[in-house]
Amino acid sequence: MEAFKVSTHLAALLDTYPDALSIVQAASHGGEISKIALARLWLSEGIPYAFKDRPALYESVRSWLGSRLDVFPKEINLTGSARIGQSLAPKKLGAAFGEHSDLDIFIVSVNLFDRMKADFNKWSYDFEAGLIKPNNDREHRFWSDNNHRGPKLIQRGFIDDKIVPNRPEYSVIKNLAQTMWLLKSKLEVTENAPKVKSASVRCYRDWASYVCQIVISFS
Repeated sequence: MEAFKVSTHLAALLDTYPDALSIVQAASHGGEISKIALARLWLSEGIPYAFKDRPALYESVRSWLGSRLDVFPKEINLTGSARIGQSLAPKKLGAAFGEHSDLDIFIVSVNLFDRMKADFNKWSYDFEAGLIKPNNDREHRFWSDNNHRGPKLIQRGFIDDKIVPNRPEYSVIKNLAQTMWLLKSKLEVTENAPKVKSASVRCYRDWASYVCQIVISFS
């Protein structure tokens, strides 16, 4: 009988919220298997650091988001410093979660993914056909960049809420923008809730797409 094997690079991660440098080192030296394990366990399961003192509030937030976005609450999760307590972004590695931080939500839902994709395709057509116009040159540059990147991200199995402008014509994206604004506002008036700078959503088509993107980001 062969015993289970655990990567030596992961064996040292004994806490629910390991420090960012330990995660980066495990990902850097443990190979793809360690990166996949980090994505599946430490970066996507359990109670996020932002709600460690009020786990029931986290569930209440997910239930509210689920009803607003028409997704199952279990499909809603947090990433970034709100998940482990420290940022994994290269330029902010180890920065502690706090009021200056964003609430980075990710959702694994093919239904929401398809609805966001439909909004992107409609906006992309409207933009290229001149049916909708940016307000200024800066916005035009952002739109052009998003229009170029969007199909590549969708092909990789994810889409961000801010890739489509918040306009009435794109109802799914508009609802996401309104929901994120309401979420921040509701947290501000909730006792002992985390206070954040802003909130955003990234939606993955499936869990395989999520894990693949995390592995890529570690690389």
